[in-house]
Amino acid sequence: MVDRNASNEIVDALDAVLNCPRDVIELAVMTVAAGGHLLLEDIPGVGKTTLARAMAKVMAGTVHRVQFTPDMLPSDLTGVSIYDRRSENFVFRPGPLFANIVIADEVNRANPKTQSAMLEAMAERQVSADGETHALPDPFFVVATQNPIELEGTFPLPEAQLDRFMTCTSIGYPQEQAEVRTIAGTGQDDPLESLRQICSLDDMVRLRGQASQVHVSEDVARYIVAIVNATRVDGEIRFGASPRAALALAAMARAHALMRNRDFVIADDVRTLVVPVLAHRLVLVNAHGDGGDERRRDILDEVVNDIPVPRITERLHAMSASDGSTKLRTAETSDALT
Repeated sequence: MVDRNASNEIVDALDAVLNCPRDVIELAVMTVAAGGHLLLEDIPGVGKTTLARAMAKVMAGTVHRVQFTPDMLPSDLTGVSIYDRRSENFVFRPGPLFANIVIADEVNRANPKTQSAMLEAMAERQVSADGETHALPDPFFVVATQNPIELEGTFPLPEAQLDRFMTCTSIGYPQEQAEVRTIAGTGQDDPLESLRQICSLDDMVRLRGQASQVHVSEDVARYIVAIVNATRVDGEIRFGASPRAALALAAMARAHALMRNRDFVIADDVRTLVVPVLAHRLVLVNAHGDGGDERRRDILDEVVNDIPVPRITERLHAMSASDGSTKLRTAETSDALT
């Protein structure tokens, strides 16, 4: 069985070679453990694709990178059936979506029809071609990159499609010293060459299973629902977070607890992930580019600060160090921030 610390080992390996913030790396790894997909929204050239390539390398499995363009067709992603003269039958030729890790580069440069084909595959974990359904590999994880929507030649993702991404974040500009090191090291070996495989595909499936078993108490569930409901009644928000968003927040909170070596979720797990899970799903009454993004984050900060933090009595399972038997203990856990 995979060690629950495997997620931390992956983060450490990526953090050693990448110049992006550690919290972004942690979010990416937690999204994999939660069984979701990640959207990286940022300006070109800050390392979005490099992060995706690095994640693919430490997790093994097959990797396909797709550079999205306005003339791309849905069949360019899903695959097509080709007539085989020898067998006198049509044979399906899988497209680049048939990989464990798909790097969808500049997804908002594709036309809406192609975007819909990819996002449907993300939701259903299967594709349909010529009347037949084909299952995608397991695990199936999409790391999509998106440039700001006001850049020329982009098609902004509709809100219903953004809702398919479990998390969304940005890397931002690197710190000055990190950028100096990158420039000084230009011409040397690719830093990703030093990355080694941390886990197998089966390990990732087991890690996902472990995350799904992390306990969410009724009080924490009510806390998640209260946060989501607050976005639905806020006067500045036209469309609040969906029920899928609440499930995504719970799944990410489980993955966060697992990374912190806990088998139960506390409110701090939820609070930490409210913005990356919910912000990209909200539609404001008045939104203008980057200002809208900042306002979404501010609204969510206000929501979290206004909702009381629950105190939870959790029943925790601990393994006895002496005989290996399971003992049950009760712990009073305060989720108030310290």
